[in-house]
Amino acid sequence: MSAPASVRQIADPWRGGAALAAVQAGRQIAVAEFRRDVAALAARLPAHQYMVNLCTDRYRFMTGLAAALQRRQISLMPAANVPAVLAALAEDYPDLYGLSDAGSPGLRGMEYPADLESEAGPSSPLAPEDSQPAVILSTSGSTGRPKPAAKSWATLRHSVQAAGARLGLERLHGATVIGTVPHHHSYGLESVILLGLLHGLAIDAGWPLYPGDIRAALARAPRPRILVTTPVHLRALLAEPAHMPQADLILSATAPLSRTLAAEAEACFGARLIEIYGCTEAGQVATRRTAQDAEWQCLDGVVLDQDEHGTWASGAAVPGRVLLHDMIELTGPGIFRLGEREADLVDVAGKRASLAHLNHQLLSVEGVQDGVFLMGEAQGRNVARLAAVVVAPELTPQAILTALRQQIDAAFLPRPLVLVNALPRNTLGKLPRESLLRLISQAGGGP
Repeated sequence: MSAPASVRQIADPWRGGAALAAVQAGRQIAVAEFRRDVAALAARLPAHQYMVNLCTDRYRFMTGLAAALQRRQISLMPAANVPAVLAALAEDYPDLYGLSDAGSPGLRGMEYPADLESEAGPSSPLAPEDSQPAVILSTSGSTGRPKPAAKSWATLRHSVQAAGARLGLERLHGATVIGTVPHHHSYGLESVILLGLLHGLAIDAGWPLYPGDIRAALARAPRPRILVTTPVHLRALLAEPAHMPQADLILSATAPLSRTLAAEAEACFGARLIEIYGCTEAGQVATRRTAQDAEWQCLDGVVLDQDEHGTWASGAAVPGRVLLHDMIELTGPGIFRLGEREADLVDVAGKRASLAHLNHQLLSVEGVQDGVFLMGEAQGRNVARLAAVVVAPELTPQAILTALRQQIDAAFLPRPLVLVNALPRNTLGKLPRESLLRLISQAGGGP
């Protein structure tokens, strides 16, 4: 298949001489094989403007992403691969098709071919012009309807190259990237898929979610190895730290990470832990080594400015000018301290607290395995109340409330406090508000 004249060959993303592009169920996939697969898949893709890449295997996903780029198609990445979300996408983007490796996606489209290796292709894939729209991501939807966030190839490339420079990846030549996060979310896309593609790292094609699977994936990978994860996964792993395979770099994002948890993770894995601050709309904004630093440092290509509306991110690594949702205190050029999100601040009887602080106190109660505070919804004349949903198999609600009274003002004690077997976390570890309210209502606690 010949490439359009407007498509140009870019500098070799594996300029470090990496031999492997991925490891798939123990099979090592060379860069040359990946290039051939991209060319072969691109030749088979239907002629539509948008692809919904639903591949669960990371190697197939990244091959589909690269093939779509070669065909100048935009990859849509929904917040969840469920029928209702996909149906809404089909309404918003009529000229789409699905690429799947796990059965019918409920969209017109194609299965990932099983015989790509039988087809010859060019020696290297082609990439779009910098200005070409590359992906349209969706926000997590944890507080409402997901919103689209379009990214050009230039924006993604600047962001991932800046992150690689900040992380010192030149010292981790040939590393394997193991991710516990979904690759269709901005964090997984940039810190697993594109970090590997643009910095010559091998990508583990699996998607380990449970502690035993994560430990096994780390043990199988040769060093150096990079773990891309979340605070939720770190807490689960550190609950059983014995004989933990060592890592060479840990990345964490999607939720606030305490200095204590970061320090424990560094000691357990024997590696630096770098926390990434960002959002779907802006992408990666800043990093810090949480065990040592309270302040964040913006990535090269990210500029912050403030006005009466809040703090805005812009620059080569950001698509346009994006309003950030957190309270940010600028302490120097590109350096800041992070406060709470306005939506996380609650006012009860004239007293103010942050949900993040309340959650920290809840999780510090001995015997609490997981838990979250949330502000309910007002009903009629009844004001909204703080509630909590908690996983604590060996505790009663009263025992948890007694412990909380020692840590927080009585005004912020949750009413009700609902015990459950597990919190309804999505693949990013986030908690959709509607799901939490449903649990509270089913327990008879009202909204």
